[in-house]
Amino acid sequence: MSAVPTLPLVVNCLLSALGCMATAKLIPAFKEHFIAARLFGMDMNKTSKQEVPESQGVISGTVFLIILFCFIPVPFLGCFVGDQCVFPHDEFVQLIGALLAICCMIFLGFADDVLNLRWRHKLLLPTLASLPLLMVYFTNFGNTVIVVPKPFRMLLGLHLDLGILYYVYMGMLAVFCTNAINILAGINGIESGQALFISGSIIIFNLMELSGDYGDDHVFSLYFMIPFFFTTLALFYHNWYPSSVFVGDTFCYFAGMTFAVVGILGHFSKTMLLFFIPQVVNFIYSLPQLFRIIPCPRHRLPRLNPETGKLGMSYSKFKRKDLSKLGHLILKVAEQARLLEVREDDDFIQCNNMTIINLVLKVLGPTHERTLTSIMLLIQVIGSIVAFGIRYHLVRLFYDV
Repeated sequence: MSAVPTLPLVVNCLLSALGCMATAKLIPAFKEHFIAARLFGMDMNKTSKQEVPESQGVISGTVFLIILFCFIPVPFLGCFVGDQCVFPHDEFVQLIGALLAICCMIFLGFADDVLNLRWRHKLLLPTLASLPLLMVYFTNFGNTVIVVPKPFRMLLGLHLDLGILYYVYMGMLAVFCTNAINILAGINGIESGQALFISGSIIIFNLMELSGDYGDDHVFSLYFMIPFFFTTLALFYHNWYPSSVFVGDTFCYFAGMTFAVVGILGHFSKTMLLFFIPQVVNFIYSLPQLFRIIPCPRHRLPRLNPETGKLGMSYSKFKRKDLSKLGHLILKVAEQARLLEVREDDDFIQCNNMTIINLVLKVLGPTHERTLTSIMLLIQVIGSIVAFGIRYHLVRLFYDV
């Protein structure tokens, strides 16, 4: 790789610091505007029914885009002032394509917040927004060959060309990243907090890999992750308990697509998924409700006990006859494994909603919301530590490093 571009990274950090301060100032400044536009909600886990502005991810996302729009010429300054430079059109297209995908996702996410779209649309929107990203990958790289893990090489060989399936994988990655953050939500600070820690983990990983063979890819990732970290930090400040704003689906889509962009175009999508370990666990645990095998209410957030001020598990209640045989089997197995609390009477069944937030409450009992958010973010940190352990040690069992 070429030398680490120190000047662009320094400029990126300075712009990001300014963006952090701008986001921190703009969020309270626009609160009344969002409330006047009826973009507000009530915090269901508070006794006071104060109007809380929603969709504040559009502010941090807009500041993020402004930072990177201003930053676009900086990596190519050498070609503007030098005579012997061959302009790197592929890198320029990669940067613009990545920004286009993120910009589309912020727009579609805000449309979801305003129009309150159904879940099937939440799967379609990231797919549409990922198309510019996939086209950039096709024109700049087009490589669909993967290295086969050691246990499968006797069967598949050292390399395997996935062809169009690789593009399907990348599209599904964008869908997963956007929705994985969205379904692990419901308490103050959890959406912005998990995105903050994931981006911090990716930044650390990029810095560790700067001197490696693929340093240029990690520099590209840093161009996006540093502004995202700083703008999300400002949003997290306002979203922390007691939250004065809600981030909305806009932020979840924006964060997920930003992670997908750097993972795909930075060529470390498998490592990036390792930083989503809590989200993957939550997704797997939630599958019976997400696929309606077990009835799923609109909101699965924990429930407040007004007398104690603590949060407890929320439950899904449904008629026994509405549950399929597969649903009965899942409930029985999960209850035996102590993953669910099931209550039954003659006609109805109740079980706790299947999120790891409720699972933590099942283990610990009623917990204050601030403490619960801190525990969930600690789980995110532990997940990142495990991810680094897998990436730098356990990986030897599957690949030659």
